[in-house]
Amino acid sequence: MNPINLIIEALVLVVGVAAGYLFHRYQADQRAKQQQEKADTILKGANEQARLIESQARENAVKIVQAAEAEIKERRIELSKESDRLDKRRSELDSRADRLEQREQSVNKRQSQVDKRGNEIDKLYEEQVKRLEQIAEMSTEDARKELFAAVEKEARGDQARIIRQIEAEAREEGEKRARKLIADAIQRVASEHVAEVTRAVVALPNEEMKGRIVGRNGRNIKAFEQAAGVDVIVDDTPDSVTVSCFDSVRREIGRRALEKLILDGRIHPAHIEKVVQDETKAVEKIINESGEQAAYDANISGLHPEVLRMMGRLKFRTSYGQNQLAHAVEVSKLAGILAAEIGANVELSKQGGFLHDIGKAMDHNQEGTHAMLGAEFCKRYGVNPKVVNAIASHHHEVEQESVEAVIAEAADAISGARPGARREDLEAYIKRIRTLEELSTSFDGVEQAFAIQAGREVRIIVKPDKIDDLTSARLARDIAKKIEETMQYPGQIKVTVIRETRATEYAK
Repeated sequence: MNPINLIIEALVLVVGVAAGYLFHRYQADQRAKQQQEKADTILKGANEQARLIESQARENAVKIVQAAEAEIKERRIELSKESDRLDKRRSELDSRADRLEQREQSVNKRQSQVDKRGNEIDKLYEEQVKRLEQIAEMSTEDARKELFAAVEKEARGDQARIIRQIEAEAREEGEKRARKLIADAIQRVASEHVAEVTRAVVALPNEEMKGRIVGRNGRNIKAFEQAAGVDVIVDDTPDSVTVSCFDSVRREIGRRALEKLILDGRIHPAHIEKVVQDETKAVEKIINESGEQAAYDANISGLHPEVLRMMGRLKFRTSYGQNQLAHAVEVSKLAGILAAEIGANVELSKQGGFLHDIGKAMDHNQEGTHAMLGAEFCKRYGVNPKVVNAIASHHHEVEQESVEAVIAEAADAISGARPGARREDLEAYIKRIRTLEELSTSFDGVEQAFAIQAGREVRIIVKPDKIDDLTSARLARDIAKKIEETMQYPGQIKVTVIRETRATEYAK
């Protein structure tokens, strides 16, 4: 090797060591300056702790400088040793150069052998491909085409679903605009009716309460919706939120519970569940008292307490802006007047008019029309057979067997006659919501199911001891698939499966 090159390398090494030394020295100075600045800043705080930190920083700076100087001394010693090693390596490099030439020759020979092996491997690969084609009875091109065909088929299926979804959304938007035009034309009668049927507005003391109702990451509002089975809508409406649910009793429980939580101020999941339970008991008491009061107002006696309790549930249900319990009392009085005028049995006519819509208090939870459900319920609790027939036949689902049944139907028509009614649309909506919940609860392991967001979402609470996390995801997919196959609905329905495990212990 050229001695000049060795000298240059040695010089470069020396310069690198000097530069490293200067760099380390510069870093040490910078650190000392930073520590000094920190100490000055802390001193401005005029406390004893700042003085201690300053002295410690200075000691650290001195230690860093001393360490750097010691390191430089060690490097100098190493440089002297390295120069000795360089002399020894010169002779070694000469001998290595000879050995490298010999190795290069052997590498060239090995490279030729590797090339031959590569050619052999390529031939073996081609033979294996041909054997695979013979075994599969399909060429590589045919396999590629079949794979592309399968992928194309799946992609077309996804494309068709997306197109259907877009068309459904377009139809829904068109229906919304059409309903808005119709609502404006009839002075918003229909929209007011829907609000009365499905929503309750809860006033707030201030806008900050909305944040407390929602809670951190939506924890409070989720716990409330799960416990009460309602949908809480928090929007831009000032100082108010909306409780929405197609079940009027659940909606009333949710409204009362939310008002109590707002007054109490303690809004967290554990307290929410307790308040919902308390208000459920309170509403049940109101239901019992309302049924008894309605029977007293209609001057009807002798009915079973369960019948009166079921009638009390109608206090929280409205039809076209008219309270159903008040409607029942009105129909009973009208039926009594009609029966007295034509000489029919006044007492049976009044009972038929009073009980004709009792099925509407249970049609959310059972399959069947409200007339047939009410008739079966009253028959079970010993109501007169003529009254049972009046209930079952007031929509002509069965034959009317007495003049009292005709009177009950006529009184119902008189009380409910009004322009702008949309009975078929409302009943179809309620039926779809009820079907959605029943379909969800038909699967094994499902404990409860709540249809919310006007039927656009169904929340399913499962039993944690029967359904694990993986099964929850599969259950959501199965329920969504069954909804697609068995129901007709606008837009899309979100299926949410909730699995919650609780551990409870008592300290004694």
